[in-house]
Amino acid sequence: MNRSIARWVLLSLVVMTFSVASFGQIAVGISVRIGPPALPVYAQPICPGPGYMWTPGYWAWNDDAGYYWVPGTWVVAPVGMLWTPGYWGWAGGVYAWHGGYWGPHIGFYGGINYGFGYGGVGFVGGEWRGGSFYYNRSITNVSVTSVTNVYSKTVVVNENHTAFNGGQGGVQAHATAQEQAYAKEKHTDPLPAQTQHEHAASQNRQNFASENHGKPAIAATAKPGDFSGRSAVGARSAGGEYHAPKMSPKEARARPSSAGNKTTTANKGNTGGNKNNSTAPHNSSASHNTPSHGSEPQAHSSQPKQNPKPQAQHKSNPPPAPHKSSPPPPHHGKGR
Repeated sequence: MNRSIARWVLLSLVVMTFSVASFGQIAVGISVRIGPPALPVYAQPICPGPGYMWTPGYWAWNDDAGYYWVPGTWVVAPVGMLWTPGYWGWAGGVYAWHGGYWGPHIGFYGGINYGFGYGGVGFVGGEWRGGSFYYNRSITNVSVTSVTNVYSKTVVVNENHTAFNGGQGGVQAHATAQEQAYAKEKHTDPLPAQTQHEHAASQNRQNFASENHGKPAIAATAKPGDFSGRSAVGARSAGGEYHAPKMSPKEARARPSSAGNKTTTANKGNTGGNKNNSTAPHNSSASHNTPSHGSEPQAHSSQPKQNPKPQAQHKSNPPPAPHKSSPPPPHHGKGR
């Protein structure tokens, strides 16, 4: 009898642990008082081979130097899993970061148009069929000589480079009931390759918005952490006019305690924020045209023409301050 009760208690604890872990994937991480720059416009590097999935670029935060660009890249995906990008969401006087995650379905990612299949709602760049991933050649840059699992499905897209959800000038998208259900599924953290890729990006001063003004020299790479000339792709242009922040990164950083209460309101697309790189109020408590088949895929700006809907994202660890130390050696090879 006692053994039976013990088993049920243990099972309950395991279930609760998974539930908390799943929720943790969508919890708010970094929160700051200034919004991220617009998403840069860039071309997608060619897919390295079968099994790789595209993870779009995004603006991460450094407490010493502000926003820096993490290049979009191809990563070997866990079989059967899809990547939900992270996003910045305005709520309660701050822009909070919702970390990305791997899961069986695409969740809410703020309605942000990251491009290449991530137009704000779901993902149309490919799909799993059994244990193999099939690529939509109308959206993604794949070569049929190295990747044979392909299909073509035209998607109508429009341009939108806004990098945050909610607030003044942000994407006014809200999570659907289905996306909210997806957010409660068991999720997996970003892969080590993704974490290392983000860290490597933080070590290059060229990636910081204060240096590139929204047009990073390395906007995307063929593989995580490979910033070489053969792999790197430079931004074609900034996604919008860059405005230098009116406060220092340390002044802009909201207290950690303010972030924990913002998850729900951020997902609701709270209004009352401010435009990219503008100074947010201090009342807080504390991210083309349809491409022809087989042609170069659209730049990041592509997005399905439909009302976007919301979802969650991933934490960026503050790297060492680039301006306090000598810059790392320049990258060799063509810029992105």
